[in-house]
Amino acid sequence: MPRPGSAQRWAAAAGRWGCGLLALLLLVPGPGGASEITFELPDNAKQCFYEDIAQGTKCTLEFQVITGGHYDVDCRLEDPDGKVLYKEMKKQYDSFTFTASKNGTYKFCFSNEFSTFTHKTVYFDFQVGEDPPLFPSENRVSALTQMESACVSIHEALKSVIDYQTHFRLREAQGRSRAEDLNTRVAYWSVGEALILLVVSIGQVFLLKSFFSDKRTTTTRVGS
Repeated sequence: MPRPGSAQRWAAAAGRWGCGLLALLLLVPGPGGASEITFELPDNAKQCFYEDIAQGTKCTLEFQVITGGHYDVDCRLEDPDGKVLYKEMKKQYDSFTFTASKNGTYKFCFSNEFSTFTHKTVYFDFQVGEDPPLFPSENRVSALTQMESACVSIHEALKSVIDYQTHFRLREAQGRSRAEDLNTRVAYWSVGEALILLVVSIGQVFLLKSFFSDKRTTTTRVGS
């Protein structure tokens, strides 16, 4: 026979595993909840995105330039009437939060028109609204149980982990781009120095050779 209390322990363990699995499943973004994109922005180019937002919805736009030039880009956000809600020039990264004042299609654009030769890689995360509660409070006659509270805590912790991982991946990509750019410049500089040393060495050899070479003198006779 199983020992007393073993069934309760197995049930509690199963509940904890089920709670964690439920939180993982609920972290999968739903349709229209958030848009997270990394895209290439060529030089002298402009890219716009559109989002239908209901009135009173809280939204957050966050972007960062990962590679290219001085890692800067122009950003502009407009409401359905064309009113500018946010505008920044040559920003490397920024975050802007607003509440939609009316229903309609909001437009936000990234511009690299000030750059003539370099293209950029831009990441942005556009969050529309807030995540639905893990356990809806409507039609409830009792407070959250200990297991439900643990699920909510795990859910919030996993969201923070995902945010941190995203930022660390962006920093790693930006650092790798800077390192590769520096490595390319160092390689070109090394090749240039090698060519200069080769030219100087050959010039010195010919110069020293000219010092020790016999000079032949020619004489001419003047007839009487």
